[in-house]
Amino acid sequence: MLKDKHIIVGVTGGIAAYKVVDVVSRLKKLNANVEVIMTKNATKFVTPLTFQTLSLNPVYVGLFDEPKHYDVEHISLAERADMFLIAPATANVIGKVANGIADDLLTTTIMATRSKVVFAPAMNTNMYTNPIVQKNMEYLKELGYEFIDPGTGMLACQTYGPGRMSEPKEIVDYILDNFTNKKLSGKKIVVTAGPTMEPIDPVRYITNHSSGKMGYSIAKEANNRGADVVLITGPTNLEPPSRVKVVRVNTTREMFNAVEEYFSTCDVLIKAAAPLDYRPERVQEEKIKKDSVGMDELDIKFIRNPDIAAHFGKIKENRIIVGFAAETNNLIQYGKEKLYKKNLDFIVANDISKEGAGFKTDTNIVTIIDKEGNIEDYPILDKSQVAQIVLDKVYTLLNTKS
Repeated sequence: MLKDKHIIVGVTGGIAAYKVVDVVSRLKKLNANVEVIMTKNATKFVTPLTFQTLSLNPVYVGLFDEPKHYDVEHISLAERADMFLIAPATANVIGKVANGIADDLLTTTIMATRSKVVFAPAMNTNMYTNPIVQKNMEYLKELGYEFIDPGTGMLACQTYGPGRMSEPKEIVDYILDNFTNKKLSGKKIVVTAGPTMEPIDPVRYITNHSSGKMGYSIAKEANNRGADVVLITGPTNLEPPSRVKVVRVNTTREMFNAVEEYFSTCDVLIKAAAPLDYRPERVQEEKIKKDSVGMDELDIKFIRNPDIAAHFGKIKENRIIVGFAAETNNLIQYGKEKLYKKNLDFIVANDISKEGAGFKTDTNIVTIIDKEGNIEDYPILDKSQVAQIVLDKVYTLLNTKS
């Protein structure tokens, strides 16, 4: 997603430097070209070798060190940057940049770059709230520098308050946001994800194997493209995307009610969840005891749950609805039947019996069928890539209907 993007990461002398190791790792996994500049104090917290190993590039520290390349190093670094991230950004480096001080390789390179410069502050609460630091940050913002606000929590100095550097995931999401097109800006998209669960008694419940990974990938990509996203999720172990409204549910009826709450104001509903079609007719108030059953078999009567996609397909009006179909056979036939029965714009069908296409995997093998009868088969792809394909089609449909 960040292929051909050149990101310079400036690491300063703060305890949060250890978090930047994860930032660099995440950026590399997104195919960014990352180069790291460290202050001498930063090397007291993390070794240059760590960043060199992760970035696969030399690490720069001293202004007068022997150059890695035969050019004016701080100028060449500044010119090839698509973005400049300073993390952790201490009060010291913020103050130096705000006052035009360039006395080491990092600050000199910051002064020389024309790329976007983003600070991720990290410092003691009293330092962060100090009027001088606040004034320096406000001045830099006026000049066009950007800041990823720190979090509030327990700091390394054992005080509680603002000043904790944003988490690596939040920082990388911020960077991704800057390099992703905003074609879905102004659109409201509701995404359902994960399984639902239906209780049998206070101890037991039924569910399915859905992990929620597909829906979460779609929600993240939609948010990156500028959409206002509501993620309605059944129980999962996944970390939700940043800047996405998350609504957590358990049962299919709860998911139905959540969709109903947001449907009237949305432009697109993407039904990537796998809600249970049936639920026990009666939920036992007490745990079912084996001895009380008195037999080797336990009979439970099930009744139908509401069909979320079908219900909202009937009242969709000008909205776009995308469905998903997990099948084990007759993929095209069953996919088409669901597409027309539920009045979907297109359906993403996959054969979960295929290796790499089942639940809980990071990949998928999908076939997309639209209501014009077009059928497109895709090879095995990462679910983030499938999300991009789905949202490309949503964007095309939105333009057709506008």
